[in-house]
Amino acid sequence: MPRMFSIPMSRPNSSSASPGASLPKAYDASSVEDEIYADWEASGAFNPDELPARNQNGDPYCIVMPPPNRTGTLHMGHAAMLAIEDLLIRFHRMRGKRALWIPGTDHAAIATQVKVEQKLIAEGMVNPREELGREAFLERVVDFAEESRTTINRQVRKMGSSCDWSREKYTLDHERNRAVNEMFRMMYEDGIIERGYRIVNWDPQFQTTLSDDEVEYREGKAQFVTFKYDEAFPFPISTTRPETKFGDTAVAVHPDDPRYKPYIGQTFEPVFCGKKITVTVIADAAVDPAFGTGALGVTPAHSMVDADMAVRHGLQTIVVIGKDARMTAEAGERYADLTIPDARRKILAELEDKGLIEKVEEIPQNLPVAQRGGAPVEQIPMEQWFIRVNKPFALRQDTLGKWRKGEEATLKELMRHAVVSGQINIYPDRFTKTYFHWIDHLRDWCISRQIWFGHRIPVWYKGTEMAVSSESPGRGWTQDPDTLDTWFSSGLWTFSTLGWPERTHDLDAFHPTAVLETGYDILFFWVARMVLMTTYALGDVPFHDVYLHGLIRDEEGRKMSKSLGNVLDPLDLIPKYGTDAVRLSLVLGTSPGQDVNLSEDKIKGFRNFTNKLWNISRFILMQIGDPSIERRASSVAERTLADDWILTRLTDVIVSVTAKLEKYELSSAGEELRDFTWGDLADWYLEVAKIEGEKQAVLTRILRSILKLWHPFMPFVTEHVWKTAGFDRSLITAEWPEHLVDPRAKGSMERGTQFERIRLVVTDARRLRAEQGIEAARMAAFSISGALEMLDLLKENEAVLKQLIRASDIRFGQEADPSWASTVSGTVTIALNVAGSIDVKQELQKAKKELKETEGYIKGLERQLANNEFISKAPSHVVEGLEVKRQEAEQKRAALQETVKRLS
Repeated sequence: MPRMFSIPMSRPNSSSASPGASLPKAYDASSVEDEIYADWEASGAFNPDELPARNQNGDPYCIVMPPPNRTGTLHMGHAAMLAIEDLLIRFHRMRGKRALWIPGTDHAAIATQVKVEQKLIAEGMVNPREELGREAFLERVVDFAEESRTTINRQVRKMGSSCDWSREKYTLDHERNRAVNEMFRMMYEDGIIERGYRIVNWDPQFQTTLSDDEVEYREGKAQFVTFKYDEAFPFPISTTRPETKFGDTAVAVHPDDPRYKPYIGQTFEPVFCGKKITVTVIADAAVDPAFGTGALGVTPAHSMVDADMAVRHGLQTIVVIGKDARMTAEAGERYADLTIPDARRKILAELEDKGLIEKVEEIPQNLPVAQRGGAPVEQIPMEQWFIRVNKPFALRQDTLGKWRKGEEATLKELMRHAVVSGQINIYPDRFTKTYFHWIDHLRDWCISRQIWFGHRIPVWYKGTEMAVSSESPGRGWTQDPDTLDTWFSSGLWTFSTLGWPERTHDLDAFHPTAVLETGYDILFFWVARMVLMTTYALGDVPFHDVYLHGLIRDEEGRKMSKSLGNVLDPLDLIPKYGTDAVRLSLVLGTSPGQDVNLSEDKIKGFRNFTNKLWNISRFILMQIGDPSIERRASSVAERTLADDWILTRLTDVIVSVTAKLEKYELSSAGEELRDFTWGDLADWYLEVAKIEGEKQAVLTRILRSILKLWHPFMPFVTEHVWKTAGFDRSLITAEWPEHLVDPRAKGSMERGTQFERIRLVVTDARRLRAEQGIEAARMAAFSISGALEMLDLLKENEAVLKQLIRASDIRFGQEADPSWASTVSGTVTIALNVAGSIDVKQELQKAKKELKETEGYIKGLERQLANNEFISKAPSHVVEGLEVKRQEAEQKRAALQETVKRLS
């Protein structure tokens, strides 16, 4: 049985007038946040097994945290992820669900190893792996990763993340290694993991293969060279990589290109820079006749596009660039062992000397570079391990409600159907199209890496024998030295964290998970691979929803980087502004899939709102006294119009915010809640409460509700107020607020509508005062005439009305003196006696001066519009703009003339 959840509560001192008196005027987040989090964690609040009985009977709701890389510290993108996921998990926990948020970190194989290698090189080593050896080197990497984990977990806690630390996972721990080995074995037995000789992305700097997703493209310029192999070759070709032409085995042209039809099928043996090559002219519809010369030199060993063409036409593959990014012996004796830049310069000089270059153009080019390290990536064929995404295999279980056990499908088909069928929804929806586009162009996934840190490939060799096993088959067997791509283990994250391959209680209870929340930039890196792995292994989806947040940029929209000096660090901002302000800045004013421009000013603004909520709470607590005293809810007969209005408005907000959070409209929900809190509650109801008094029961209900509503957004300040007030339990397990007014109770709703009518009169009266320049603190006389029903309503609430509009006197039903300023408000006319409320002489002089300036402005516009030469030459939109300005100025003149007349 779960133990009863509780957090120690500090009851207000009985000698104090109220808990509000114990709250300082300003909220100091830094003095309370660490203690509050420690209380949450110690209480078991984050563990679904420890939650109250109502949660134990609720529906499961699970999120697995996108595991931050163990490469250092968290950035603002991680902070956004944590703010959004904690908001969702707290909301659903309060809704009575059995909520589980699983934390964890990623070993990030290449990223972490590169980080350590760079660190060791900076310390004086030349080649750390060679100098230390595998075991000693891995010890250094493991130590670094463990230090990073400690730092990252501290930062996750600082963000207020209510994740279950008792279930923390690591992509390289023993349980995840067992899951990885089991997945590899299954896929190998099903024939969708194979070893083959194919072209791959190669990082010459760190000597490892890369997946397509680990290659970035850097904008630059390239020389587009049009040339002939030699004097005898019949036509020119174009390329940006002349150094690869030693490996050309064909020249491809479009089958309908009349320039080259006579050559199709012919074989030539030109001598290219001293090396004889053999090329056959082939026809392929993939060739663009308008690009370059329309003739493409095909290099199957150094271009994936050319490699595909080589498969279609049965072409030979010749490797002319090696793993060290130098030319091989296949490039000829004069070029062998040259670096790529040196070879390119030498080739161009030789072609120029022989008169073989027709032209050289500079064109923009996206240079492929390694995501980690930034070295230019080479495409080279080699023997590696691949997952075959287009190969049919027999399913191990019924899958996605479409395939039966034993039927055949491809991984691509599983990935597509999971989304097409609506079993996975992507927010925002526009990324669904992007997802399908990526799947349609997905190549077989190279999963082997030539690095030491990571999951070792569970394959063993003994002579020509090979065995797939997590343990050595016996003496004489040697394990494959390569490790698996990080995304292989990360792809298992939703179910390996729940105990797979064992059929655990957590796996049965919490899978599929509810939502995968992450940045849109790793939709393909991770999200799609999770769909691939889960549909294959479990026959089900990994999650029901995918929520993609945007990238966090600086206030000018630039990517944050150390070189620009525009990086905002969550750990620097939290002590200055509080965690709640940082969280709000990452949620409010944002949309899923849209980049966020963030500045300290924005965070400062939300710090101000945090203080506003604090002061609202402080005021209410001072009015209600001890909240622990049970109070009878006010009956309709005892409530004022303002009471019914605020309770009806709050009910509307509860219903709306709840619906929006369920639909992931997080910013809209927070903005609506902010408008209610600052506007309806603080600016209106609390002002009325000061006048009417005796509202302890209503204020208590309001405070409890708004603290609950704000808690998922702002957990620390709300918990601190709740705790200080002495309310029951803790907000983290409090029940989400329900309707405060029965929507069917027409009486309360109608009375709320009546207050809205009064509020309109107050708003218009205040506007009238402002237009007439009457200071807010100065009392003024009013006259209100019009519909009798409305006048009766206003008379009944005269005391409140007079205070809100600062009226010394209100005459109801009497026509105002013509000299009084007036405005229409609904069914009544409000008149304001400006005499005695303002300095008439001063205001008259000001109005006359402004009228004179306006008349001069109008004359200037009229002169321009009467100038035929100007009108004939000026663009039509300029003339139209001047005419609009003239009309607006004439309206202003008429208003000022009326003001002068009245004041005179």
